[in-house]
Amino acid sequence: MADKSFIGRVIGGGQTEVEKGRLRFFAKATGQADPIYTEESAARDAGHPALPVPPTFLVCLSSEVLDSIVLVQRLELDLNRILHAEQAFTYHRMAYAGDTLSFETKVADVYDKKGGALLFVVTETRATNQKGEHVADLRGTLVERKA
Repeated sequence: MADKSFIGRVIGGGQTEVEKGRLRFFAKATGQADPIYTEESAARDAGHPALPVPPTFLVCLSSEVLDSIVLVQRLELDLNRILHAEQAFTYHRMAYAGDTLSFETKVADVYDKKGGALLFVVTETRATNQKGEHVADLRGTLVERKA
C-alpha cells in the first residue's frame, strides 16, 4: 500500500513518438473543430511547424510509457478499489507530430481522508521533447477506497 515513503519515488518513464495519424484521430474523437489539429496546411498557415498536439493528448502518450495497470501495481493499490479523482495539465511549450516525447512519473503526495477510509495518491509526470525542452507537467490523483 502506498504511504508517505512513496513521495518522491520515480515509478515509471520512457519515450514515444508523436504520430500525426493518431493526432488527427484524437482531435476528431474529442471534437476539436480547429483544422490546425487535422490539416497540415492549416497548421503551417497558423505558424506551426507540424500538427500540434491537441489538449489532453499527452495523457494518452504518457499511458503508453507507463500503463495504468502497471502504475496501480507500482503504487501497491487495489485495482478494484480505486477511482480516478483528478487530472491537471500545465503546458510550457507546444508539442508536434514527429516529436519524440519523454515522460517521467513520480509520486508527488500521499494522504488520507475520512479517518483513513480514503487514500489519495498524487502523481506528477514531466514531459520533455527530443531537444530536452520542458513541454508539460501532468498531475493526476487516484483514490483508493479502504472501507
